[in-house]
Amino acid sequence: MPRPPSQFPQFSSVGDVEKRLSEAGYLPDAQIATTVFLADRLGKPLLVEGPAGTGKTELAKALAAATDSELIRLQCYEGLDEARALYEWNYRKQLLRIQSDQGDGSWQETHDSIFTEEFLLTRPLLTAIRRDEPTVLLVDEVDKADVEVEGLLLEVLSDFQVTIPELGTVAAVRRPFVVLTSNATRELSEAVKRRCLFLHLDYPTAERERAIVTGQVPDLDDRIAGQLVATIGRLRDLDLKKAPSIAESVDWARTLVALQIEDLDEAAVDQTLGVVLKHASDQAKAVRELKLRS
Repeated sequence: MPRPPSQFPQFSSVGDVEKRLSEAGYLPDAQIATTVFLADRLGKPLLVEGPAGTGKTELAKALAAATDSELIRLQCYEGLDEARALYEWNYRKQLLRIQSDQGDGSWQETHDSIFTEEFLLTRPLLTAIRRDEPTVLLVDEVDKADVEVEGLLLEVLSDFQVTIPELGTVAAVRRPFVVLTSNATRELSEAVKRRCLFLHLDYPTAERERAIVTGQVPDLDDRIAGQLVATIGRLRDLDLKKAPSIAESVDWARTLVALQIEDLDEAAVDQTLGVVLKHASDQAKAVRELKLRS
């Protein structure tokens, strides 16, 4: 049985998580900081679920920055397979080797020579497993991948190892900090959930979002910051195709500063609505519901 990879906790306390994530530009609440600390201390993957735009991916990026780790990202999508997630062989290079070795040895010798490290193309999961430096492995939008992909993750999440039939088992020396994100478009398997700590992220309270926005855009006037956050809240209450994300709130704040807008009145909202709403139907609904035009 392979020896489990070494754990090197990155945070000394919940307060240390809060401090270092904040310094990395991510403002965590108590629940986020506590769950991150436990995932780090227990060596468990962290499953972060919630609506699109609530800062799930940004949390993984901030964790990498806060711990001076390499961020390795596996972006999930329908049709993702083992070759794109784990590894594949460089078939073109193998073919060239076979052609160059014709008549120079047995087939077994040729076979053994082409299934070596020289011909291996590592993908995100295997790359993260093989690193001995601090690593954050982000498996982004895992719910968009086919159910079969979860089977590929189980060996990684259970034992932090990958089996390559031609080379054997590659086990992690240093356990990566694994973050899986999900928009909950489908239910993940219990086997995956069992191996993770769970964190649900929703849109922040008005007070916390205001702190996030002013932290990212310090030149924004306090009064306009309050107006912006209130308007974002009203937009999210509408039945939209895509509610404004936290990142779009920050973009809107930067837009208002760039345009030197001193009052977020209906005309200003109407003029800059495309920064936060990216569907024509959403913009039309907002204009109608918020009565932005006479």
